[in-house]
Amino acid sequence: MSKNGNSAGIVFIILITLAVVLGVAGLRPLGASQGIPVILTNFDPPTGFTRAEGYREWNFPEDYGPHLDFQTEWWYYTGNLQSKTGEQFGYQLTFFRRALLPIEDLPERQSAWAANQIFMAHFAITDVEAGAHHDFERFARGAAGLAGSENKLFRIWLENWRVEQVDDQRFTLLASQDDIKLDLFFDNLKGVIFHGEQGYSQKGPEPGNASYYYSQTRLDTSGTIQIAEDVYRVSGLSWMDHEFSTSALSAGQVGWDWFSIQLDEGSELMVFQIRRADGSIDLYSSGTWIAKDGKTRQLSNEQFEIKVIDTWRSPNSGAEYPSEWLLVVPDLELQLEIKPLVADQEMDVSYAYWEGAVKIEGNQSDARVSGIGYVELTGYAESIEGQF
Repeated sequence: MSKNGNSAGIVFIILITLAVVLGVAGLRPLGASQGIPVILTNFDPPTGFTRAEGYREWNFPEDYGPHLDFQTEWWYYTGNLQSKTGEQFGYQLTFFRRALLPIEDLPERQSAWAANQIFMAHFAITDVEAGAHHDFERFARGAAGLAGSENKLFRIWLENWRVEQVDDQRFTLLASQDDIKLDLFFDNLKGVIFHGEQGYSQKGPEPGNASYYYSQTRLDTSGTIQIAEDVYRVSGLSWMDHEFSTSALSAGQVGWDWFSIQLDEGSELMVFQIRRADGSIDLYSSGTWIAKDGKTRQLSNEQFEIKVIDTWRSPNSGAEYPSEWLLVVPDLELQLEIKPLVADQEMDVSYAYWEGAVKIEGNQSDARVSGIGYVELTGYAESIEGQF
């Protein structure tokens, strides 16, 4: 859940891609009168894909890469960085993969341009001192080298936006557009962190309404950010979410709030809550506490509470988003105040959502704690029910 737990991913957005590129796979293209709303609400996924229905064996580094028997997959990179002179930045680089047909149903095609995989990517930089948020979106077919993913040494790319594995726990990230450029290097300090039951993350009561979900929760990060003529050498922490599924959300689930938190003392916390149409929080909301030594503790929806303290209304979409929170985990004696570093971090892309850098202050037991994080908010500009 960029996503549904991130992740925190925003898989439903990938459906938009079909309006642009459906014809490249040899399928019936959309008529001009149909447009994006029809794609979002009436698209009926083909059968034949694998569904997340229980524990699976994991094998790395192969599982860093694509899982083509599942219809939908995403890789989310977010982070908080600081320059040597004190400037603060948040960033997001996310890749989404959507299969058009199951592998066994693919027709024989000779063209190098023929594609069964559609990719979309989002790239954003938050310049905290300037109070500015720069966001970009790209689409490409998974053919002719335009976009793709590999799993021997992990690599994912869409044109010149890419993440590559260079060693066992080392990765590089590169993205640039217009006069914005991000060039980073990661050291993965905690390995792979599984969410749910050893990576099986249930999102609803129906069999298969689930995903496989893991994170890299503490990526030591260094590199450069360029904005126009200014180049900043930066360092800080990043977070990666990888999730794949064929279907996840159930009827009545209209959006989610996802939080990734990195505390200065070395622990992390991921929680997501799925919102229902009647305003309640779904029972399948959950989270993961990651201690400083890497040991994890799974949290049910009853073991944490998220209170909205303030809101912000987007001048672009008109959506009203939560904009300050109190997160309480009683069993951990943890209370955290979460505030955006910039109010307007809405992604002005095909489907409006909010994803942005936040600061953390609070208490655990009798000690003060602080940290950084990222928050993703979906379903506020428009319900996502039936789209994921």
